Amino acid sequence: MAYDETTFRRPGGDDTPTDPAAYRRRVQYDDTAGTTLDQSLRAPVTTGPVPAVEDERDRLGIHLGWEVVLLVAAGVLGFFLWREDSGALERPALDTLLVTGAAIGLLALGGGLSLRAGVPNLAIGPIALAAAMQYAENSDRGLPQAVVPALIIAAAGALAVSVLVAGLHVPGWAATLGAGFGAVVYVQLRVAPVDVQGDWDPTDQAFLFFGGFAVLAVLGAALGAVGPVRRFVGRMRPTGDPARRPGAAAAVPVVIALLLSSVFAVGAGILIAAQAAKTGEPIVPGTGLEWTGIGVGLALLAGTSAYGRRGGIFGTLFAVTALTLFLDYESRRELDIALFAIAGALMGVGLIVTRLVETYGSPFALGSGEEWNAAPSGGTAANWSPASPETWSTPATPPARSDRWDDGPWGAGR
Repeated sequence: MAYDETTFRRPGGDDTPTDPAAYRRRVQYDDTAGTTLDQSLRAPVTTGPVPAVEDERDRLGIHLGWEVVLLVAAGVLGFFLWREDSGALERPALDTLLVTGAAIGLLALGGGLSLRAGVPNLAIGPIALAAAMQYAENSDRGLPQAVVPALIIAAAGALAVSVLVAGLHVPGWAATLGAGFGAVVYVQLRVAPVDVQGDWDPTDQAFLFFGGFAVLAVLGAALGAVGPVRRFVGRMRPTGDPARRPGAAAAVPVVIALLLSSVFAVGAGILIAAQAAKTGEPIVPGTGLEWTGIGVGLALLAGTSAYGRRGGIFGTLFAVTALTLFLDYESRRELDIALFAIAGALMGVGLIVTRLVETYGSPFALGSGEEWNAAPSGGTAANWSPASPETWSTPATPPARSDRWDDGPWGAGR
């Protein structure tokens, strides 16, 4: 019996292929299907990691692991410094080291806070240098007259930039860079280095300054690890179209981050100028962008994500300690490494850390399943159509046959 008999042919003589997968592919792209089953079949099937929900808690394991690395690095640098000069970690040299660490730490706090808010403040370096110039020229009139004008101007500029960023929803880095250029213009009105007029010595309160920085760094980071606070601060983190307005609620963390980061930069500049007065060094006009690179680079190195919101707890404290020890060691060894080179290295390593944080710091679930392909398969293209479902039917029951063992030449009737 041949397989092309009528019994095994499809009714109607239609050679339309009967692959069930073709029907599933057709239903997936059929916009007219209205049943629940059709809707579920049309739902996209993804492969690979499923993006984490923004409200989920970020994982801190990668941050804690990286902070252990930073702590070990700070310990190694401290050992090298002690081996180079054991008196470097004793007073009065220790007081100078702590003041330097506090100044660098304030820049790192400003860079980290603005990064978490999604509006990196690239003006912190020029603001710090402008504040140092203001202090150098007016410190002989008293500390309030040298500090308060710098704080007022920095706060007013930060408010203006935050209104621009939040109101027009423009990138924070671009707006703050433009503001930084304004601070550079103020600095470069001086054609020669400026000697510090005052004699205030911040090393008398060295432990207070560095301790205050450490408390701000750790408590601020711990507060930022709380879910509602983290989501509130990171509202400007780009999701989807970066030009889409995030809403009026995102303006509050933008204003706070830019205002505080600018104030921290003023404090850093004043400490730098006051410490320069102790050593008799003048404040040299420049751009201050190297200090921006150091502040933002330290924040990235500490584990703060360049995309915003994510960050660790002890990373800023350990990173600032390591860099402070390295700068003192480099100065004693007379290596003469440019600050721009150090800032560039910090930025490069910090971006690698950002990639690690984004990869291992967000919760994800593995998707399963294979993505459907709506294209017709093999040689079925001629008869396949997504407009009409392909059907198949069970072959008709063949007619009853009599027992044929008795037929033929070997039958019993022979």
